Amino acid sequence: MKPIVSAMNAWSCVVISVFAIVILSVLGSLYGSNNHTVMGSEEDPEDGPAVAASLYTAVVVYAVRHLTFQPLRRSSPSLVYKFALSSSHTTSLKCC
Repeated sequence: MKPIVSAMNAWSCVVISVFAIVILSVLGSLYGSNNHTVMGSEEDPEDGPAVAASLYTAVVVYAVRHLTFQPLRRSSPSLVYKFALSSSHTTSLKCC
């Protein structure tokens, strides 16, 4: 199977995702504590904890995606292929 993107592009996405987790966590903590640097002007949102909840949701999405990503391995066949090979010699089940 030919890769869709190069290894450098894939690592760039990983680094950007980790950076996003850190930055969004910091911004979430600032909005959650109603810090004056992010809540000080008239154009800023009024409900800091609601903004923080949205930012933490984005952090969870990035973290889950980052932790559950499993790169494809070329050396072993896929699980579906292994299952098809193992079940090709089974007998059919009889009901009632």
